[in-house]
Amino acid sequence: MLKLFVVEDHALVREGLMLALQALAVDGEPAEVRGAAAADEALALLGDDANIDLILLDVMLPGTGGLALLGALRKRHPAVPVLMLSALDDPETVRRAMRQGAAGFVSKSSSTDTLLGAVREVLAGGRYLPPQFADAPPPARGNIQTRFRLTAAQMRVLELLVEGKPNREIAEVIGVTEGTVKIHVSAIFKSLDVSNRSQALLVAGRHGLKAR
Repeated sequence: MLKLFVVEDHALVREGLMLALQALAVDGEPAEVRGAAAADEALALLGDDANIDLILLDVMLPGTGGLALLGALRKRHPAVPVLMLSALDDPETVRRAMRQGAAGFVSKSSSTDTLLGAVREVLAGGRYLPPQFADAPPPARGNIQTRFRLTAAQMRVLELLVEGKPNREIAEVIGVTEGTVKIHVSAIFKSLDVSNRSQALLVAGRHGLKAR
């Protein structure tokens, strides 16, 4: 079952979003959608549960704002895509959200069909931006190295992981032993706060690191 989470402080808007998202049926089953009104409530409800397919997050939350919560979510649940929602769709707000690791940005003036299309795009591993920003370049490949403090060797190994190469081939490419590659891979997992290769690739993809 598809599991979605909505963080929006206005009850009527939150309930409307949750109802709309239930239309995203999988194998005939409606999506399971939960919601929260504020950052603290969202973090408490989510806990350490990474079994969430997507988080829809309002930028303008009381107390801890949506962008600050986005930063916390990227650290706690790096493999879960976050789609930002806001009445503010000015270039700076959109850029800040994408720089902080959002998988997309939807204006509150959008139609329900546009929202659902954005959710589907992000769930498929893509990113969504309002039409006026759709041609903006993806995050630079170097961002992930800086954000997660990867060494040059770890970054090279991660790039090769994204290319789909097994440890043996990575070792041949960079001229080290397979054991050394395993050490690098373990360090990468720790830096990205993930436990396996699939999760690492999801995080890499969210930060603009794609197979060439």
